[in-house]
Amino acid sequence: MKRDQKRNNKRDNKRDSDLKDKVVTINRVAKVTKGGRTFSFSAIVVVGNGKGNVGHGLGKAREVVEAINKGKDEATRNMMKVPLHEGTIPHRQHGKYGAGKVLLRPASKGTGVIAGGAMRAVLECAGITDVIAKSLGSSNPHNVIKATIDALSKLRDPFVIAKTRGISLNKVYTAKDD
Repeated sequence: MKRDQKRNNKRDNKRDSDLKDKVVTINRVAKVTKGGRTFSFSAIVVVGNGKGNVGHGLGKAREVVEAINKGKDEATRNMMKVPLHEGTIPHRQHGKYGAGKVLLRPASKGTGVIAGGAMRAVLECAGITDVIAKSLGSSNPHNVIKATIDALSKLRDPFVIAKTRGISLNKVYTAKDD
């Protein structure tokens, strides 16, 4: 039993070492009680490996560092795979969560990540280097991050599309939209 636990701990440490994380926002919350105000903190954290895996998490605690660590733990549990094509996304995609709406568009090499704060963190952690993104709805970082994750989860891998249609990859990209 102990040997399996040690093995799992080594795997977890190795997995955490190649992950990069970004703290998007830290919010201080005051709760008024009989003895005065009690302060706690909430932190939104985005975690990714820069190779197509990304996740987000919310941590709440009495101290900032604890809130960030809880957010990192939740983000690593919520990781998902994003299809990348030469440093950008394979196609244009809309995402929505609550009042937050985002638009992601592929960009040519050298464009960079053109996106606002919360969206930028998600895209950079995912390893996307060239993309044009626009937040169309709410500016609330919770909704923007979840809408961005929604858009990334809707992306389809061009290799899988080419295989299911039985055509070449070049034909997938040259097909005109009707």
